[in-house]
Amino acid sequence: MTHFLHFKTDISTIQLPEKFTFPFYYEPHLLAKIASKELQEYLENQTDFQHDFGFQNQDNAGAIGKMFGVLVVKNNKNELGYLAAFSGKLADNSLPTQFVPPVFNMRTEGSFYIKGEAEIDAINRQISVLKNDEMYISLKKSFKKLIKIIEEDLAEQRKKMKISKTERKLRKKISETSLSVEDIQNFSKKLEQESYNDQFFYKELQEYYDLKTHKIQSELNVFEHKIIALKKERKEKSIILQQQLFSNYTFLNQQKEPKSLLEIFNFPTVKPPAGSGECAAPKLLQYAFANNLQPICLAEFWWGISPNSEIRKHKNFYPACQSRCKPILSHMLQKVKMDENLLVENLSEKKQITIIYEDDVLVVVNKPAEFLSVPGKEISDSVYTRMKEKYPEATGPLIVHRLDMSTSGILVLTKTKKANKILQSQFIKRTVKKRYVALLEGNLTETKGTIKLPIRLDLDDRPKQLVDFENGKKAETYWEIIRVEKDKTRVYFYPITGRTHQLRVHAAHKNGLNAPIVGDDLYGKKATRLCLHAEFIEFVHPSTNEKMSFTIAPDF
Repeated sequence: MTHFLHFKTDISTIQLPEKFTFPFYYEPHLLAKIASKELQEYLENQTDFQHDFGFQNQDNAGAIGKMFGVLVVKNNKNELGYLAAFSGKLADNSLPTQFVPPVFNMRTEGSFYIKGEAEIDAINRQISVLKNDEMYISLKKSFKKLIKIIEEDLAEQRKKMKISKTERKLRKKISETSLSVEDIQNFSKKLEQESYNDQFFYKELQEYYDLKTHKIQSELNVFEHKIIALKKERKEKSIILQQQLFSNYTFLNQQKEPKSLLEIFNFPTVKPPAGSGECAAPKLLQYAFANNLQPICLAEFWWGISPNSEIRKHKNFYPACQSRCKPILSHMLQKVKMDENLLVENLSEKKQITIIYEDDVLVVVNKPAEFLSVPGKEISDSVYTRMKEKYPEATGPLIVHRLDMSTSGILVLTKTKKANKILQSQFIKRTVKKRYVALLEGNLTETKGTIKLPIRLDLDDRPKQLVDFENGKKAETYWEIIRVEKDKTRVYFYPITGRTHQLRVHAAHKNGLNAPIVGDDLYGKKATRLCLHAEFIEFVHPSTNEKMSFTIAPDF
């Protein structure tokens, strides 16, 4: 079997996993790690394809990293091996034999997709010819220039009319003190006629300009209508082509039951996201099920330069994405016995919340790591629910601010509505002082600084955040080194803004510190815990107006 790769490493003593990998949150099994290492050795030395991963020149705009995956499988001879795949396509559009084929090869010679793409390209060329026509460009410039002249002239006329109106009012007022009643009436009629003349002139001027612009607009419309018609035709062809493509992407499960993308994403308002079915995990499982191979375990890793928006580190393992892969893999992995979903496991049952201060209007607690601030979709246990049980007589909202589930440290709650409102106002106005301690992977090149990277939710892979300079919200963090600890660095974080996952993203992103927080299972590597702790807070007491501060050292 061409794509069944035999292990080069001796794996005879390694015990097989009892269940298949839960693809959305996992620690790779040793077999998957070995397969990944062997694939990485191939990638370092291969000459089968050309793709710029950014190793030579990271400033090259064409450089792009890529997700690769391995699937350890057992064949009908009871032999263990592995399959390899990459997400999307390679820069040279090749399909090296080292990797399993795509679920559907849209670029097969003579395929409907290539024909459809050629038709759309032909329309694009027609649109380009029209847009670059010298006559069209000249008419657009002339029309724009004329509109500007007209707007300026009409504005000038309106200004003159306004001055004339003011002068008429003054003249009428003077006439009322110096003329007879009959003369005043005659003078008023004269002023009314002047006003009418001004309005008539302005209306005639508008009509003159309308005729002048209509001529150029008519000539422009000849081009515009053709462009609009071509764009409409392009859109219709694109929709038809996309629907054909979606119906040809058919995925098998263990029972060899096929389902197309249109069937999998069977929601009235939801279309399959771009690139659905092109990720490594669906390709690997598709080949395994189609060729009677039993899936044993899975792993996906990033290879190459980090993207500008998402956080991806070279050789790090990552879970399957939520938007594209989750619906597909939910079908493909039906009846496959998988590891438990640790994302919905309640890790807080045996944990206690330590109260470090309490009075009539507020409570300050030390939240443990892996403990929700407020109830989640799957887990109800949280600081809020525990405090609600402890203080059933509390009259106002308890929660003033939040900490990520994985972050430990100081959390302030209120018992009254008034106290909550006053404290929330302090958070909104950013008068509350906060300091976090974090342990970072690796060493830093500077001792302190400020990170300004706007952040927004990754709609394709919730709850992750990504850096987006166009649509992201302002996010700013000041930081300074506490000390270096072997190959790790302990730092203080002072968040100036309070975005979701702000400190985690600013630490891990290549344009931030480029050093993920130890134990960050979203933006770095999984460990015993996320080494991020809200150590210090200072605010004004909502009743006494006295400054209060609290410090709790981290346990890492």
